[in-house]
Amino acid sequence: MNMIQNAKDQVLELTLAAYRKAAEAGLLPADCPVQPSVEIPKDTANGDYTTTFCLAAAKALRKNPREVAQILLDNMDLEGSYFTSAAMAGPGFLNFTLGQRWFSETVATVQREGADYGKNDMLAGKKYMVEFVSANPTGPMHMGNARGGVLGDTLASVLQKSGANVWREFYVNDAGNQIEKFAKSLEARYFQIFKGEDAVEFPEDGYHGDDIRELARLYADAHGDELLHVDEKTRHDALARFGLDHNIPKMKADLARYGIQYDEWFFESSLHESGYVADSVAELTKRGYTYEKDGALWLKTSEILAAQLKAAGKSDEAIEKLGLKDDVLRRANGFYTYFAADIAYHRNKFAVRGFDKVINIWGADHHGHVARLKGAMDALGLDGAHRLDIVLMQLVKLVQDGEVVRMSKRTGKAVSLTDLLDMVPVDACRYFFNAKPETQMEFDLGLAVREDSENPVYYVQYAHARICTLLKNLAADGHTVPSPDAVDFSLLTDPTELALIKQIAGYSDIVRLAARDYDPSFINRYLTDLAAAFHKFYNACRIKGEAENLLNARLLLADTARSVLKNGMELIGCSAPEKM
Repeated sequence: MNMIQNAKDQVLELTLAAYRKAAEAGLLPADCPVQPSVEIPKDTANGDYTTTFCLAAAKALRKNPREVAQILLDNMDLEGSYFTSAAMAGPGFLNFTLGQRWFSETVATVQREGADYGKNDMLAGKKYMVEFVSANPTGPMHMGNARGGVLGDTLASVLQKSGANVWREFYVNDAGNQIEKFAKSLEARYFQIFKGEDAVEFPEDGYHGDDIRELARLYADAHGDELLHVDEKTRHDALARFGLDHNIPKMKADLARYGIQYDEWFFESSLHESGYVADSVAELTKRGYTYEKDGALWLKTSEILAAQLKAAGKSDEAIEKLGLKDDVLRRANGFYTYFAADIAYHRNKFAVRGFDKVINIWGADHHGHVARLKGAMDALGLDGAHRLDIVLMQLVKLVQDGEVVRMSKRTGKAVSLTDLLDMVPVDACRYFFNAKPETQMEFDLGLAVREDSENPVYYVQYAHARICTLLKNLAADGHTVPSPDAVDFSLLTDPTELALIKQIAGYSDIVRLAARDYDPSFINRYLTDLAAAFHKFYNACRIKGEAENLLNARLLLADTARSVLKNGMELIGCSAPEKM
């Protein structure tokens, strides 16, 4: 249940009821000219909720906004509502002040719903896929994958919390040019083992990492020089398969350590082997969106995008300046491009598996690919403009003591996900990387391992542990958490108590916003604010040693805050420790 939305809905209904009553008395026209909008003001000193209805309706009513406000106040009945008072402010605002009923119902709602508190049905009945990380399996995962992993996993969680049926997927690029380059790189290192490094030239565009040397050595140790005596294709296939069979389980293990599990690891090769890439290209041709040139088959990308832009109101001149280009789908040598496979993959998501919405988490360097892929889905009649959403995330800088860290001290190589998880606890990694996707971030290694209030994840976890310790100590004295029915909420009058309950009430709204905006960092900011609200309450309001009725009210409030802190931490994949 969303207690903030409930309060907003009640303000709206109280305002409309007052209007109807005034209209019946002939003080206002029968037809209400506008629908009231309700907001929470930045400064709640004069009221917890406000409506600008009087300002918006004044012109149509041919009255001064304050005159309209006064008429409504004279005809308003707050009996049985969440509010104790309504008052006019400024040029015609109507401000409403919450009463005890709302505060008590908020605490009771959280206690009743427990782990389900925060759920909503905004996306009920919708089938969503979130595809994220999808790192090239030819080498170790890096820092960008670490960020994408958290954003994708946490976004999937908030979408689930908002009612969607969510599928997490990793797309394995185990076909195409990068796999051939992978095989050639392994081949060169393999030859060098038996013939000497000077005797074998390494491909200039090959993968130069030490991981390639290690893989070649592993193969040689297991199989000896058997590949020296076979044809190139057999050798490439064997080395690529060996490398992928080694790398992919390592990727799965690293991501599992990071708290990420997928519903499916989808292999690009399956699209080629099943003929689905060829079929998808044939479908584009059937629809008139391809042409042949220089022996290759091209997609009319520029035509597709120009039509979309024109429909959106762009002029021919503005479109011309964009320099739109077409894309090759099948090369002159008969091989399909990565873009063709990507089109087939996304066609599979919509046409075969029936997802209502597909969300991809990509690095910002892929921004040029967004419109092209959406356009290809539109060309296939799959409404990519509305069903395919791309979340672009900015780069990450790893810093320590103010200096950018590019190499692992342990390995002397670029910092990988494995290196990062060896240096920083998983909770800190997940909390820090769950930042607003479009912002470039600095991951401060020193801050991530600090155990003080400067470290945001420690700050939030400490609030939860502090409450758990409080509950344990009070239980030892015979005080257990009471049910809401047994508590006198009228005793909770301190500003820090009321502020904490308001903060608790905001969780449901925050989950909904995180799902709506594809921005799970809303949860981080909320948790930090909730922890701060609890610490203020705890420092201002004594619990142990108070009279039984006040002790019980504050004990229940503390436990309610604990419950929401735990829900939020679990939603972003972090632990909520009971002691620290």
